[in-house]
Amino acid sequence: MKEQISEAIAAAIQQLVADGEVAQSFDKSIQVTRTKDASHGDFASNIALLFAKQVGKNPRELALSLSQHLTQSNVFDRVEVAGPGFINFFIAQKDQSQVMHKIFSQQRDYGKSELGRDQSVHIEYVSANPTGPLHVGHGRGAAYGATLANIYLENGFKVEREYYVNDAGRQMDILATSVWCRYLELCGSEISFPTNGYQGDYIWDIAATIHRQNATTYYVAPELFSAQLPPDEPQGGDKEVHIDALIDSAKQQLGEQGYSVFFNCAIDTILGDIKDDLHLFGVDYENWYSERSLFSSNKVTSAIAKLKASGHVYEDQGALWFASSQLGDEKDRVVVRDNGQPTYFASDIAYHADKFSKSYTHLINIWGADHHGYIARVRAAMQALGYDDKKLDVLLVQFANLYRGQERLQMSTRSGEFVTLRALRKEVGADAARFFYVMRKSEQHLDFDLELAASKSNENPVYYVQYAHARICSVLKQAQLEAFIKPSEESIQLLTQDSETGLMQKLADYEECVISCCHKQAPHLLVNYLRELAQRFHGYYNETQFIVDSEQVTRARCLLIQCVRQVLFNGLSILGVNAPEKM
Repeated sequence: MKEQISEAIAAAIQQLVADGEVAQSFDKSIQVTRTKDASHGDFASNIALLFAKQVGKNPRELALSLSQHLTQSNVFDRVEVAGPGFINFFIAQKDQSQVMHKIFSQQRDYGKSELGRDQSVHIEYVSANPTGPLHVGHGRGAAYGATLANIYLENGFKVEREYYVNDAGRQMDILATSVWCRYLELCGSEISFPTNGYQGDYIWDIAATIHRQNATTYYVAPELFSAQLPPDEPQGGDKEVHIDALIDSAKQQLGEQGYSVFFNCAIDTILGDIKDDLHLFGVDYENWYSERSLFSSNKVTSAIAKLKASGHVYEDQGALWFASSQLGDEKDRVVVRDNGQPTYFASDIAYHADKFSKSYTHLINIWGADHHGYIARVRAAMQALGYDDKKLDVLLVQFANLYRGQERLQMSTRSGEFVTLRALRKEVGADAARFFYVMRKSEQHLDFDLELAASKSNENPVYYVQYAHARICSVLKQAQLEAFIKPSEESIQLLTQDSETGLMQKLADYEECVISCCHKQAPHLLVNYLRELAQRFHGYYNETQFIVDSEQVTRARCLLIQCVRQVLFNGLSILGVNAPEKM
């Protein structure tokens, strides 16, 4: 309906221009909003207030001129000018009720659009280092990314979801060496576990798997590799030097084949758990992209060579630097260290160059908010390689703070003190977790209340919305009208209560909500919509008897709540949340 009103306003403006009442068109930014007070109509526009000065008219005078042409439209029942120049639109009941015909005919397709026709979106999200299980901080990025992908799909885009697996570099070596140290302990060795190693129970589990399969094959006496190690000082800088020396020693003592046993078992086990956790959380991908593949395919070498050829790389003190400060970054960045090893940034350049080289019309990275400073250097690298960096959106997600009562729970992967996504899912359920994670703007902090999420009360927002769906199913079962009723004008005309017309108005807003979620990349708008729709339904339920002596009234009211049920189902499906039939 907003689109129809906008079109009618645009036509009225053009008529004013044609009649010579205004010298220029001003229909570039037509704003139509749903009114909060029914006495002000169903929709309102402030276009006369925005453009009166531009066309040299008093705002109310301009609004009155527009309204004279707007009253000739059959889109609405009547038009009124209010206050200094607001234009209020009243929609006839027969037009309000058209939404029920539309929902009946489209059902699960109601709310889908062709906004993204012939366009493709690549979305990369979560991409946590496979150094341990996913924790609740990663869960927010997973829920946001998966829901955003669904929103793009709902709007007709072709979508590819990707997880970038950081399976190369120093953190992976720390992981593999941590597993080896635990393996040595299982072999009976009394070694000092490195302060900077990964210490969670999952490290023991991986080490135990290798021990069961290989017994003491990879045992090395501690004195053969630990005597020359620098001290491991927890409070000083030596702990970093210590772990790096320990990694080198492990590689030397085990040899390439032996070291790969620990490296590959650690990566495969943890990545397998990550895939399982995400799948059970309703998050799946078309592609898992390995960082190591960038090296085996020489894409890192190729990207650096292209930067050199374009004059954006220089050498200083044995290292290669990317001159990113010339392209908007705060300083230049190392891409190859003085020891000849590429940096993480070099891998990221190659990874993004590979994405840009493909035919996607939009690229989206969903990163933790702590990566904010990384955006400028990636954009600079793409510009230097000749790509249009405006094709890339980087959306930041604040990690969620988890509370149990007044206690804030800690999340540190290295120390092993964290709440896993798996544990969260088991405690509150995937539905509550998915819903809670996207309730607020992604860039805002989120305090996740475990007790509220697990509660079965109207204070729990996901329970409140799901309960609306279940309540409708119960009423329809009682009325023996579970199959969708085909709307008839005779039945619809019986829906005259304010709560009924209010529900129809809200149902009509759903299509625009889904489009707005896409334009603004904001799933929380859909959450807000579903909560408001559920609130309207619960109010209607509490004040209205659905099954009455009049069969026509019963059918009309059941038709209305069937439409509510369908929209609740459609919206919850986008969020990746179930719509239960009973609770």
